[in-house]
Amino acid sequence: MTTTETRHAETALPASLTPARVERLATLVTAGAEAQRVTTTSPYTGAPLADLPVSTPDDVEEAFARARAAQAGWAATPVAERKRIMLRFHDLVLQRQEEALDLMQAESGKTRRDAFLEVSDIAITARYYARSARRLLSPKRRKGAIPVLTHTTELHHPKGVVTVISPWNYPLSMAAGDAIPALMAGNAVLQKPDTQTALTALWAMELMREAGLPADVWQMVVGRGSSIGGALMAGADYLMFTGSTASGRRIARDAGERLIGASLELGGKNAMVVLADADIDKAAAGAVAACFPSAGQLCVSIERLYVAEEIHDAFVAAFVERTRALRLGAAYDFSMDMGSLTTPSQLETVSAHVGDAVSKGATVLAGGSARPDLGPLFQRADDPGRRDTGDDAVRPRDVRAGRLDLPLPVGGRGRGDGQRLPVRPQRERLGPRRRGGPRGRATAARRHRQRQRGVRRRLGQHRRPDGRHGRLRPRPPSRRRRTAQVHRSPDRGPPAAPGLHPAPRNRTRAMDANPDPGVQDTAGTGYPMTTSRTGPPPRRKEEQP
Repeated sequence: MTTTETRHAETALPASLTPARVERLATLVTAGAEAQRVTTTSPYTGAPLADLPVSTPDDVEEAFARARAAQAGWAATPVAERKRIMLRFHDLVLQRQEEALDLMQAESGKTRRDAFLEVSDIAITARYYARSARRLLSPKRRKGAIPVLTHTTELHHPKGVVTVISPWNYPLSMAAGDAIPALMAGNAVLQKPDTQTALTALWAMELMREAGLPADVWQMVVGRGSSIGGALMAGADYLMFTGSTASGRRIARDAGERLIGASLELGGKNAMVVLADADIDKAAAGAVAACFPSAGQLCVSIERLYVAEEIHDAFVAAFVERTRALRLGAAYDFSMDMGSLTTPSQLETVSAHVGDAVSKGATVLAGGSARPDLGPLFQRADDPGRRDTGDDAVRPRDVRAGRLDLPLPVGGRGRGDGQRLPVRPQRERLGPRRRGGPRGRATAARRHRQRQRGVRRRLGQHRRPDGRHGRLRPRPPSRRRRTAQVHRSPDRGPPAAPGLHPAPRNRTRAMDANPDPGVQDTAGTGYPMTTSRTGPPPRRKEEQP
């Protein structure tokens, strides 16, 4: 058996994804009997995967009508019953996780480890909202506008029918993760998953119905946004969208015109900053973990690295070494570190980025070439004259890059004239930043100590020699305390009468430091004392004539 044949045998669809199983999931799409069909393919092999019906605007309107009728009964369902259904769904997700992992890998091309993160995410999300729904939805008393005369009660009402538009890169987390809180709040959900990963979303909906959810409370339609997007917006009482910034702008505008709420999760451009005092090995390991989940097809993954000039070369060497060590391939097990891209358009985008960098004087430090031996979407198969020898590098004039298949600029040194280019983070917000190292921790500890000293100064406190806290300056005794003060001296009568209180322990006097040998502490207080029912307290020794 040749290597190519072995590869195709290993990446054939798992036994759980039989044609009958795939067809049963496809029947859950809300569409007419004579609907047009669309075929999806597996990123690992390029072979056909599913044949799905395409919904029309009329199908969307019909789904909205059924959802509104079902939502009234669902909203009247006690929270305890909704909780029972959601916890049952949680159990089903964990019991059938192998099928979910197979579906996500077959549709998106990601590794099994990345797919498992979505399974755990949905299990945690379902359990959290099931257990928190009563607390989150219960009425809450608030202060009234006029105290005593009025009171205010905060009540939570369902929105109605929530439209969810979910993407392809995280087909389970973004599909079920948005639907779960909407359902627990008493809403119905009409969802449009991305066509490429619709089977995973349909699988989650099927499990929810098996757990006890009424059929029409959660429905799904399939189609292009340009075809059914208007109908989805027109019937929604609230819209949740995850996708591109351009589409998000249009949705925000349309939601504003209709005066409905919208939740938009759009694209990002995240940077990672590596300072001079960072641990290079830990920073490189963190960079690899942040750059390559789901082959980098993640809106919060790191796309740029800003590295201090002092450690630039050492960091790049460590980063490239870890990147080259990643196991790249297609397998329905946990043996791979990085999987395939998902769609041909993603492959075109990656190839365009690499080609642009190379045309501007870059070299490839790791990857950057076609891998048709692994699958059709691991890199552009018709990339001329390129092989993944591991010795190439992407090094533009002002950046360096190192990545298996996605261009990742690493700011540092390098101009053609040999000048070193100092690297500083841009002033505008670049996204999540990671900072570590002993210098950063020392700075944080020093600032904490400064704040604590400021607090102690404001409170007038200091550490006494005996280890206890006391005031910086003793408070002057009040008139009442002066007339009832207890002290004793050899030349002044008997000890204090019962009921008179000794001077406070934190009242420091000069005689404490230089006690008179003739003064005795008969009261056992640690302070030399005399008795005086009236008049001022005794003078300090330095004040006596």
